[in-house]
Amino acid sequence: MTALNRVPSMMARAGTASALTLAAVGGSIAVPGLSGEASAATTATKALHIAASKKGAPYAWGATGPRRFDCSGLTLYSYKKAGKKLPRTAAQQYNKTHHISARSRKAGDLVFFHSGSYVYHVGIYAGHGKIWHAPKTGDVVKLQKIWTKSVWYGRVS
Repeated sequence: MTALNRVPSMMARAGTASALTLAAVGGSIAVPGLSGEASAATTATKALHIAASKKGAPYAWGATGPRRFDCSGLTLYSYKKAGKKLPRTAAQQYNKTHHISARSRKAGDLVFFHSGSYVYHVGIYAGHGKIWHAPKTGDVVKLQKIWTKSVWYGRVS
């Protein structure tokens, strides 16, 4: 094989390595014609990582970050940093999302806790039945198992 014949093969390997490196550091590749679903997943993943980075931040009613949060303040902050705008309260955020089933939930989707039709709490789904959230006064942002079946799921679009 001549050196010229090896160039395409080496370029293909370099392209694969570059894509793997990009994936490993959390980058993304814009592909013309790709559906918005892929970019939504990227936004949701970014929001999830941002929420997780706030682990240990104290709860403060009405706080929207960057050092203190209430539940909807954490979701608002995380999605804003990821490039999406959400309204302020948990109920308003629920009304703004695309409602999905528990079977369809993915990491980065919002989890809304409700009593009847009243939405009272929100967190970001982390997978494996857990959420990142700002629980209550005296507590901190943390990863916690979903403790009730009275939840609805919403996807930010």
